[in-house]
Amino acid sequence: MIVDDESLIRWSMAETLGNAGYEVSEAGDAKETLRRLSTAPAPDVILLDYRLPDSNDLKLLETIRQVVPGASVIMMTAYSTAEMVSHAIKLGAFRVLSKPVEMSDLAPLVELAYASRLHRAFP
Repeated sequence: MIVDDESLIRWSMAETLGNAGYEVSEAGDAKETLRRLSTAPAPDVILLDYRLPDSNDLKLLETIRQVVPGASVIMMTAYSTAEMVSHAIKLGAFRVLSKPVEMSDLAPLVELAYASRLHRAFP
């Protein structure tokens, strides 16, 4: 699942991951994300923008970790600080990426996040 308020970023990521064989869903804000998580099968990996129109902190990450604890969450932000990154990792983020995201790195990172999720589920 790709969560970003910029439709061009969602489209680029969805195209990249779709071409790599992934099934991709999208959401443009926190409200839509939570609605999709409550009504659709849980995603294995979530690419989550730090700043959304209705969420610009780590509360959405905390909520996602409660709603879908088995998912790997990759945070994305153009506004990272050492404190934010540290807090995100403590809250369960798999990684924190700086934006703009390099599309060629995306599929390998999602694969790593997916493998990490499987490892956590079956120690």
